[in-house]
Amino acid sequence: MKKSHRVASKLGPPPESDPAARLSKHRRVFDHLLASIQSGELKPGDRLPSEAELGKFFDASRITVAKAVHDLQRMGLVSRRPGSGTHVLAEDRPTGRTFGLLIPELGITEIFEPICHGMMRTHFARPDSLLWGNSAVSVQDSVQAAEQMVQAFISQRVAGVFFAPLELTDEKDAANRRIARMLDRAQIPFVLLDRCYLPYPERSPHDLVGVDNRRAGHMATAHLLECGAHRVVFLGEEFAANTVDARITGFYEALRTHAVRPDWELVWRGSPQDEAFIRRMLEAARPDAVVCANDLTAARLMQVLLAFGISIPEDIKIVGMDDVRYASLLPVPLTTIHQDCAGIGAVAMATMRERLEHPELPIRDVLVPVRLVVRRSCGTQHLKSTRSEANVSATE
Repeated sequence: MKKSHRVASKLGPPPESDPAARLSKHRRVFDHLLASIQSGELKPGDRLPSEAELGKFFDASRITVAKAVHDLQRMGLVSRRPGSGTHVLAEDRPTGRTFGLLIPELGITEIFEPICHGMMRTHFARPDSLLWGNSAVSVQDSVQAAEQMVQAFISQRVAGVFFAPLELTDEKDAANRRIARMLDRAQIPFVLLDRCYLPYPERSPHDLVGVDNRRAGHMATAHLLECGAHRVVFLGEEFAANTVDARITGFYEALRTHAVRPDWELVWRGSPQDEAFIRRMLEAARPDAVVCANDLTAARLMQVLLAFGISIPEDIKIVGMDDVRYASLLPVPLTTIHQDCAGIGAVAMATMRERLEHPELPIRDVLVPVRLVVRRSCGTQHLKSTRSEANVSATE
C-alpha cells in the first residue's frame, strides 16, 4: 500500500456531520487538514494523498483542494515537490525568527497586502520570515478562521504576530478580545496594524502602527469645503473599525474649523450598495459632497450615484481614504487620502524587533504621515492655491 493511502486513513471521517460543514468546501478541506497536522495525526514527512484522492475524500473539486493545500504551504506546514507530492514539514526553524500575519482582511482590503510586502522588503526583516495566514474567507467565516490561525501560530511557536483586528461583523469586539487573550496566554508578543481592538478611549497593552486617522478625516473634509462644498456628509459601513470613528472626529473638527453649522444629519452608517439607504441619505441631507470611510465605500457610492444620473463632481463631490490601486481607474478618478503602506509595513517590522529586544519599553502608537491625492471626483478646478504642497499632490 502506498504511504499516501496509509496517510489518508489518518484523516478521519469527512467533516460532513460537523458544524463546520456549513462553511465553504475550501474552508472544510483546509480546516480538516490543518487539524490533522496540529494533532499529530499527520506527522512530519507524511505524504498527503493526491489532489484527486483528497477531492474524492472531501467531495470537493481539485481546484478547491489545491487552494487549501496552497494555504497550508504558505503557512509553512507542507512542501510541494514536483514528482514526489506534498509532504508535512518538520518543525525545523530557519536562522531568523518567524512571525505570523493575522490579517482577516488580507485579500479583501487592498491596503494590507502592500503593508505585508513592506515588512519583508525592509532591512529590519532580514533574515526573518512571515507566515501568511489564510485570507480566502468571507466576513461570516472570518472569526472562526482567525481563531484557528492563532492556534496554528501558537503551535508553531512563532516569535510574534502582526494583528489587524476584525471588523464589519457584530462579533468583532468579543472575537478580537479572545484572540488577544490567546496570544497573551501563549506569551507571544503582537503588534497591532491599523487599529486597536479596544474601543476608544481604552488602549490595549500592545504597540500599534497605523496612520493619524483623525488628521485624515480632517484633511479630506477641509479639502471638500475649500473646493466649494457646503453640505458635506460622512459615509461608512456599520460595524467598521474604530479607525472610522477617528476619521469622523476629524470630519467634525474640519466643519468647526470652517464655521459650518449644519442643519442636516452628518454621519450615515450603512451599505453604499443599498440604493434605498443612499436615496434616504440624499433626500434627508441633500449633500453636495461626501467623505467616504475608505476607497471601497467611495467606489460603491460612485457606482450608485452614477446609476441615479447624478454627476460627479458637478452634483456631488466625493473623497475616499487609502489610495488603493483602482482609485485612479474609477469612472471618475477618485480624490483620496494616501496611506504609505510600504512605510507602515517597514515601521511595523522595526517596532516588532524593538519590542522583542526591549520588552520593557512603554507601549507606543506609531503613526505614519498621510497626504491628500487630488483627482477629478472633488472638482479640482476649485482647488485653492493655499494648500500645503507637503500634504497635497494632484494627479489625473
